[in-house]
Parts: sequence; structure tokens; C-alpha cells
Amino acid sequence: MLFHAKNGKLTLGNTDMDYVRFGSGEKILIMLPGLGDGLTTVKGTALPMAVMYRIFAKDYTVYMFSRKNDLPAGVTTRDMVKDQAEAMEVLGIRKADVVGVSMGGMIAQHLAIDYPEKVGKLVLAVTSARANPVLTDSVKEWMAHARMGDHTALMDSNVKKIYSDAYYRKNKWLVPVMGKVTKPKSYDRFLKQAEACLNHDAFDGLERIQTPTLVIGGEKDRVLGSEAAREIAARIPGAQLLMYEKWGHGVYEEETTFNRSVLNFLME
Repeated sequence: MLFHAKNGKLTLGNTDMDYVRFGSGEKILIMLPGLGDGLTTVKGTALPMAVMYRIFAKDYTVYMFSRKNDLPAGVTTRDMVKDQAEAMEVLGIRKADVVGVSMGGMIAQHLAIDYPEKVGKLVLAVTSARANPVLTDSVKEWMAHARMGDHTALMDSNVKKIYSDAYYRKNKWLVPVMGKVTKPKSYDRFLKQAEACLNHDAFDGLERIQTPTLVIGGEKDRVLGSEAAREIAARIPGAQLLMYEKWGHGVYEEETTFNRSVLNFLME
């Protein structure tokens, strides 16, 4: 199969967790996605993810994990880290390099703090150590649309805040289509994950992270602000900071050199 892509599901307690795997490298890379996981898990996306992140497939065997399918009320990003550590044990992953994007970066922070033996190198992209006014306004706006069941409005706000103005102008015609095609049966997982973002706080623990870390931010980030990346980089000992002046929260998709920059850091 192309890139050795495989869809998987593992059992955790009384529920399960979707994941995908691709690549054939000896090293292990774990990728943790953002809040969009609350709307759509990685289920069935092994091949498109392998194509999107094929640059990593030679040097790494890559795992991308969703959060558990059945999340308890009041779940926190730290609870999700316990789930992630258990998933690694189930799959026999003793140690991995970790790339966390947005909410995935929040989980990755706690993973490096609470389970340092499981993390090799760490990449934290467009994420925050704690909720700030910009992040709070963004997430609460999305939660309001979700509670009203207005998926088109949710998608419109999502695309407008995450991507550049040029991207939005070019693709806004797709928003109504996305609103019809991608609407989930329930917003339960999304709302629980969104609440976890609002309550996330790893700030005090960041100074305990000893693993080599790259922090990536976008100067025009309308989801959580550009200062969030600087705050993390200043707190983690020896962390490298890479800021993209042109892009916002969607830098991981809009910047063509993003994956190469991440791989270069991981392979140093």
C-alpha cells in the first residue's frame, strides 16, 4: 500500500480511539491534531494524511491520533495526555518525537511534562500554554455556533480565523458546501474538547521540559494571537522559536516550507 498507510482503532477502557499510521522509517513520529478533531476524527484518512505528510515517511513511521471517541464531561487536556500515554503503551511505542498543532500542541505540552521519557524531540505549532483573550473569544464563538447547530456559521468563522484573507476570499464559496457535508451527528466531542482548550494551563510546567523543542507561530494568528508562541518559547529551556510573518493559525497548511522546517529540526 502507498506509504504503508493504515487506518487503526484501539480500545481504551470502555471506549476506543482512532489513529492512522504511515511511513517506513525506524524512528517514530506522533502527530496530534487540533480542535477540528472534535468534529471529525482521523478515521479512514490514512492515505490522504500519508500524502500530505509524505516528507516524513522515509525517516519515520508516523502515527496520528485522535482523542477518544467517548470523552467524559469535564475532560481536560491533561486527561487526554493520560489517554495518549496509554495508547502508546498499547501500540508498543516506548518513545517518539512529537508534533502537536494547536490543541494537539496543548496535549503535547503535558505529554512532555508528565511523561518526559516518552518524548524525544518536540514541535509545538500555533498553540498556547494557557487560555488568553484571543483564544477565549475564538473558541467561545465556535462553541456558540455549535450549540445553535449552525455548522455553516461555524465553518465560516473557522476558515476566516484560521487562514489568510487571500485563502478565505478564494475558498469562501466552499463554506456552505462544507456546512452541509461535514456537519457531525453530535457536537458533544467538539464542545468537550473546546472547553478543555479554555481550561488548558501548562504554563508553570513548561520550564520542566528538557527535550529539544521547536515552537512555531504565525504573526497574523487570529485564533490565539502571535504572543502565545513567544510565551511558550521563552518558558521552555533552550527552545527554538520560528515565527512566520506572513501567516496566521493555518501556517501548517499555507506555508510550503512548514513540513520541511519541522523535519529539518527533527533530524538535526
